[in-house]
Amino acid sequence: MTPRPESSGSRPKGTAGEKIPEQPTAAQQKSAAKKTAVPKQAAAKKAAPAKATAKKAAAGKTTVGKTVAKKAATKKASAKKTAAGQPAAETATATARKAAAKKTAVKRTAAEKATTVKATAARTTATKAAAAKSTTAETVAGKAAAAKSPAAKTTAKKAPAKKTTTAKTTAKKTTAAEAVEKATAKKTTPAKSTVAKSPAKKTTAGKVPAGKTVAKKSAVKKAPARKAPARKVLAGQAPAGSAASDQVVPPEMEVAVSPAVDAVDRERLLGGTHHDPHSVLGAHPVPGGIAFRAFRPYALAVTVVAGELRAELHDDGEGFFSGLLPLREVPAYRLVVEYEGTVLETEDAYRFLPTLGDLDLHLIGEGRHEELWTALGAHPMTHEGVTGTRFAVWAPNARGVRVAGTFNFWDGTGHVMRSLGSSGVWELFLPDVGEGELYKFEITRPDGSRTLRADPLARRTEVPPATSSVITSSAYEWDDAEWLARRAEAPAHEAPFSVYEVHLASWRPGLTYRQLAEQLPGYVKNLGFTHVELMPVAEHPFGGSWGYQVTGFYAPTARLGTPDDFRYLVDRLHQAGIGVLMDWVPAHFPRDAWALAEFDGRPLYEHEDPLRAAHPDWGTLEFDFGRNEVRNFLVANAVYWCEEFHIDGLRVDAVASMLYLDYSREPGQWTPNEHGGRENLDAVAFLQEMNATVYRRVPGVVTIAEESTAWDGVTRATHHKGPSGFGGLGFGLKWNMGWMHDSLQYMSHEPVHRKYHHGEMTFSMVYAYSENYVLPISHDEVVHGKRSLVSKMPGDWWQQRAGVRAYLGFMWAHPGKQLLFMGQEFAQGAEWSEAHGPDWWLLDPGYGAEPDHRGVRDLVRDLNTVYRATPALWRLDTDPAGFEWIVGDAADDNVLAFLRLDPEGVPVLAVSNFAPVTRQDYRLGVPEDVPAWLEAVNTDAARYGGSDVTHPDPVKPEPQPWHGRPASIRLTLPPLATVWLRPA
Repeated sequence: MTPRPESSGSRPKGTAGEKIPEQPTAAQQKSAAKKTAVPKQAAAKKAAPAKATAKKAAAGKTTVGKTVAKKAATKKASAKKTAAGQPAAETATATARKAAAKKTAVKRTAAEKATTVKATAARTTATKAAAAKSTTAETVAGKAAAAKSPAAKTTAKKAPAKKTTTAKTTAKKTTAAEAVEKATAKKTTPAKSTVAKSPAKKTTAGKVPAGKTVAKKSAVKKAPARKAPARKVLAGQAPAGSAASDQVVPPEMEVAVSPAVDAVDRERLLGGTHHDPHSVLGAHPVPGGIAFRAFRPYALAVTVVAGELRAELHDDGEGFFSGLLPLREVPAYRLVVEYEGTVLETEDAYRFLPTLGDLDLHLIGEGRHEELWTALGAHPMTHEGVTGTRFAVWAPNARGVRVAGTFNFWDGTGHVMRSLGSSGVWELFLPDVGEGELYKFEITRPDGSRTLRADPLARRTEVPPATSSVITSSAYEWDDAEWLARRAEAPAHEAPFSVYEVHLASWRPGLTYRQLAEQLPGYVKNLGFTHVELMPVAEHPFGGSWGYQVTGFYAPTARLGTPDDFRYLVDRLHQAGIGVLMDWVPAHFPRDAWALAEFDGRPLYEHEDPLRAAHPDWGTLEFDFGRNEVRNFLVANAVYWCEEFHIDGLRVDAVASMLYLDYSREPGQWTPNEHGGRENLDAVAFLQEMNATVYRRVPGVVTIAEESTAWDGVTRATHHKGPSGFGGLGFGLKWNMGWMHDSLQYMSHEPVHRKYHHGEMTFSMVYAYSENYVLPISHDEVVHGKRSLVSKMPGDWWQQRAGVRAYLGFMWAHPGKQLLFMGQEFAQGAEWSEAHGPDWWLLDPGYGAEPDHRGVRDLVRDLNTVYRATPALWRLDTDPAGFEWIVGDAADDNVLAFLRLDPEGVPVLAVSNFAPVTRQDYRLGVPEDVPAWLEAVNTDAARYGGSDVTHPDPVKPEPQPWHGRPASIRLTLPPLATVWLRPA
């Protein structure tokens, strides 16, 4: 670590009008030491009477003791540099006064449960006897007497300090550094003694003679001893087993500096705008030893604990504490922090190296960190052998970032994060902070104002409307290995794919993820669906948005449980053989002031151009897809859901709004791209990268686009360019919004008028193979006054139910995959509401019309069962070879008939009669190589609530050509019904 520069307080402040001397060079120090040798020897000789007094006080001491004391006095005197020519008596007097002032730091240390070194000037009665003429030799003699036994203990009486003024000397406070020096003094013969502590004299700093070592000037602070009595160690004896004592720097080797935080750093730390707090706080080698600095607002005292050594830091005010220990290296240490009513022992958060490496920062800057959630956010971890939580956030425009949470009573003042170079990432490792704690980032904007923000990478949140992020880690053990191994066997467009769309919060209102896991898999499996599609699971503040205005992109909504609870639901669905799709919303985000909008004080996740940032339809903000870090945030998010939660596919919402710069904008409200066009080239590049990355990293998944325009190549590979010059977007499937709109429009007409709209049912086959399609009857079609599916049908209740059954039969036979929203499987008459969910009471056996609703649900089950067992209905969904018209122009009859074929040519015949009349002996052309046809599904069967016009016996073809085919069959077509026939 870099030592503090000289400007950080290495010189004491002078008195008014006084010139502060320059720091002496090594040569000057050596010269001064030689000049003062004679006066120091004179001082030692003049102190002989005082030595005799000390001998009386320590009866029984030998001549050897006197010799040792004399040598110690001489050695200590040489360390105390004085000006050349200064009288010895004056030097002795100043030395005595200095020794009397050395006390307060040692007093604090004595109360801290470990090595306690008493102030030497106050330990001997010789000080009283020779108050005016006592020398350093007297002090050393007293120390020698007290230190004769390594196991001896010294008892001290406390007395109030007395203030005096010295004109020629600088008062030197006994610090933790001096305690370490004295703890290493040479041991002498064993003797046990009790020393009474005399009143110490406190001196006020005066002028410092030229050439004299500049000492730290600080006021002596009286404080009562805190905590239980520590183990006491005799002056002059190093604590047994103390590693710190082996690193002591002789004071004559270096010129000490002030350990206190300088004014500039102090102001920046207090203001939350310091970009590198670790360079100031913590432990740092400086001239004179190791400087310890702590920033603990509201603390009464802070003590450094290193092995056997305990040293209380000086209180510099406003929560800052500092101290200088004469050590050669930074030791392993902890902090004991005393607050009013409590004492905490903890690691120093500012002693740790960064938890993010250069590779992480490089990938983030390049927008290529595919596991971004492992780098940013809050992560419980063990760092340098210490458990805690790593916080990291991207905020490049911030002047400073602090982390606030329940662990610091939502006051982030003392938890300042550091900026990691030019990456824009801020990081801090907080020891002893773990799972379950709430947190947010306190960001200082460029204008100096502050904002408290939820973590964009939070993997768990509070239950809305609360908005805090929650520290979490997963301990979930998956049990779906068999499913994951099987799901990649065939691509989605060549496999059965029948989807039940669910809004989890309202499917069974009040159930949690784990409770849903006990009911939803069984229900969906019973109905025969291959997949469920969950409306957005990511955290969102407003329930009425159904999850489509996301603030927590990496957190499952806490309304229903924890992230591991959601994992459990997915796991149970997989164990039941059901795939899990999830709606994903990368197009836009809400403007909530605690979330992503102007996250660090300037447009960050949104585009800096207001015309491109604001979404005109939803009042939200659009992502800046051209910024590396934003694109990375979204691409990694897609990977996150698939890898961390085993999601089998993502249905990407509002793709059209991303692709067009003029989407819902009038002329003048948008700016053309670099080619003068309306295509959002940044969004195109993002979608291509997202799809390529997801398919590469997670085999077996599928991405689905909700795209409502005729954009070319939505499901084409990204490296294949189409007529427009663009590569494909790379999706696996696309919602066929045109089929949905046209077919529902046709069904809403009275049957007598349908012949004029016959093309609405056939037009989809013109473009059916341009993309890989899903036929969606989604939540969007049964809300906001659009009415439920059964309520869209004209006629009486019987005709409405018959119309729904006929429509579902036609839908399941049409090329493409199927999606049906919850509640429509049993012909719910009311629109869906997120407040109360499906009307399950319609299936109550006690309800009179229950058979009508149960019949529709039974039909859905049978459609799925036959569909999954019949490859002709799904194997060639994207291949024109899998479809042949029988009759597509019988508009006057309201009849449609076509063949579906599998790769081996095995057909299924689907016939729909959308007229409310029975058509007898209706002739249809068929392949001549099928000897007989069996009815596989008839939506008019009595068990579904129909009129039961069925074909229980095989239907054999006749050699009469019809509809351009060499053979034909005659059928009785039920009213408002669809019939499937397969070869016998």
